[in-house]
Amino acid sequence: MEIKAEDVKNLREKTGAGMMDCKKALSQAEGDFARAEKILKEQGLAAAAKRSGRATNEGCVFTKVCPGRAAILELSCETDFVARNADFIKLGSDLAAEIAADKKAPDAPELADRVKELIATIKENMSLRRAGAIEYGVNSVVVDYIHGGGRIGVLVKASADKPEALQNQAVGAFIFDCALHIAAFNPLFLSEKDVDPEYLKEQEEIFTKQAENLGKPENVLQGIIKGKLKKHLAEVCFLEQPFVKDDKKSVKQVLADTGKQAGAVVTIDQYIYYRVGEEVK
Repeated sequence: MEIKAEDVKNLREKTGAGMMDCKKALSQAEGDFARAEKILKEQGLAAAAKRSGRATNEGCVFTKVCPGRAAILELSCETDFVARNADFIKLGSDLAAEIAADKKAPDAPELADRVKELIATIKENMSLRRAGAIEYGVNSVVVDYIHGGGRIGVLVKASADKPEALQNQAVGAFIFDCALHIAAFNPLFLSEKDVDPEYLKEQEEIFTKQAENLGKPENVLQGIIKGKLKKHLAEVCFLEQPFVKDDKKSVKQVLADTGKQAGAVVTIDQYIYYRVGEEVK
């Protein structure tokens, strides 16, 4: 079958594999993009995991933290010019505030209607592409972070068994650094226990295929597969990753140390990461 150049280009952009390798994988997969991506992973020619795909549009990410609730949203548009427009920025900020302060549902119809009103004024298509919210109580705090003028936005929720620990300067700085870390590395999961079983199964299949090509005995292969999986989970799970400010320690190690210094047990419970134009699954 004919393999389109555009499909090869898109597969290369998503996986980082070579052009010819992408073309061969698409041919082998009979044009099935997802299957071709998996083939490249099995051959060790692509990143084992990539949540973010190609940036397909312009826009901006907005966040708002209010007592008890925080919001994040992506407002998309056609051009970078509009993404910097004062009315566009005000709308995004207002919508985030309504979701956080007024506790409106992220998919509330009236929010989409507000976007339509601005479309009529600016004469460019735009949409409330996605939105989310995090609830928190007296034992928790949410920190927000915007990077690159709104290209990336992050919310991080942390809790402590002693509420006063959340006022500790070192704890506050650590939680903010967690937001920086997530913005920089975009982990796929919070911890190993949060890994999607289907994702885990796919990775095991990929590593099994890679190991089989080594021609080792079965007992050795199982050890190799387990080792690859353990290393991979340390790369994609936030709490297992080397901490952005001290790569000699994992995030969970620094978390434990920080809590101990504050005389409390501190946990990172949840995070939301948005990047403008990323492929949403």
